Amino acid sequence: MAHKKKLPLDPVTVTIESLSHDGRGVTHVNGKVVFVDEALPGETLEFVYTDSRKDFAEGKVVNVLSRSEHRVDPACPHYGVCGGCSFQHVDDAEQIHFKEALLQEQFRRIGKVEIPLIWDALTGPHWGYRRKARMGVKYVAKKGRVLVGFRERRNPFLAELDSCKVMHPLVGENLLALGDMIAGLSIKDKIPQIEVAIGDADVVLAFRVLEPPTDVDKQRMRDFAHLHHISICLQPKGPDTIVPLDGEPDVIPSYALPEQGVRFNFRPAMFTQVNYDINQKMVSRALDALALTRDDRVLDLFCGLGNFTLPLATLAGHVVGVEGDLPLVKHARDNARLNNLQNVEFHVADLSKDLKDAVWCKQKFNKILLDPSRAGASEVLHNFKHWQPERIVYVSCNPSTLARDAGILVNELGYILVKAGVMDMFPQTAHVESIALFVKK
Repeated sequence: MAHKKKLPLDPVTVTIESLSHDGRGVTHVNGKVVFVDEALPGETLEFVYTDSRKDFAEGKVVNVLSRSEHRVDPACPHYGVCGGCSFQHVDDAEQIHFKEALLQEQFRRIGKVEIPLIWDALTGPHWGYRRKARMGVKYVAKKGRVLVGFRERRNPFLAELDSCKVMHPLVGENLLALGDMIAGLSIKDKIPQIEVAIGDADVVLAFRVLEPPTDVDKQRMRDFAHLHHISICLQPKGPDTIVPLDGEPDVIPSYALPEQGVRFNFRPAMFTQVNYDINQKMVSRALDALALTRDDRVLDLFCGLGNFTLPLATLAGHVVGVEGDLPLVKHARDNARLNNLQNVEFHVADLSKDLKDAVWCKQKFNKILLDPSRAGASEVLHNFKHWQPERIVYVSCNPSTLARDAGILVNELGYILVKAGVMDMFPQTAHVESIALFVKK
């Protein structure tokens, strides 16, 4: 059995050369690249190794000898231990600059496309913005407490958190109280996670339970929920098994897009954007970029519960939303009825498959919006030859797959990239949400 080579213990002095795509400082030691957490370009610092492999090594800062002008003191006392944030040591303006530079680099290197015009970044609150999350729960007997929150950085263990600065304060400032409540349950070691869903007016916490709680447990949960003005649900199995506590109302959270006059109901485990301020700005930018009129037939691919589809329907003649998740599509249809929008239809389809025989696919669309998962939309792009849309807005949570797909649209399908930009959906992290506009040559 091979033994893992021991890491050097002494600090190493280096100068940081650049940032990696995930926001770590990049340097070289004896010809090997080293990724250093919380290091910024131009800084001279001491780091210690946390891992070393054949082609690269990893480390963490122990002493900054020359400080970057963009370095700030983290606002959260748990920063560096908790893996939820990776950018609190970077000032707000530089966070945006990094994300814009990364987007341009990915387009250039992966897509072989230059961005001719950068949209002004969409920004919003830097703290307390997060309204959706899946938090881990762990009873730790040695500590005599229940931990609630996120995993440690590059570690499978839950971080020991008192609060979370990026979570909405109704949850982020009550992690200790939540852990104390769970510690008093008979099933305190049978709750692995909590699904957090915060709407405009309601906070719903769905507890994944591996064993049924007792009546005493339920009353303890109920008392906590009433005290903190939240709703607690139980999830014994999959997401479709989420139900409120006995005798409690079935609270359905919702959020609105006031600029478009639409409202969305959603269930706790359903995907919604985590940052409502940025979501409103993102939807408005997408609609403006599509330049909609009542003559337009618009296709919304990867439509989810209709976050873009319904706003599109307030301006276009007809809109078709397509999504692979049946519960989301059912909810999207319900939301269309809720908003009295009758010029919209939804279909369930796996957009990675051949869809040329689908009824909706045979229709014509002159404008298209895409908002795929991190995997991107390359499989569905071949259908654009049939649709020949004159205008495309692509919303992305992964700049590398957006860049790849931009290369297909520009270099293979005859589109012009007009502009692209970042949207700061996840401040204090290196996560890059972006949007791009393409028009037919």
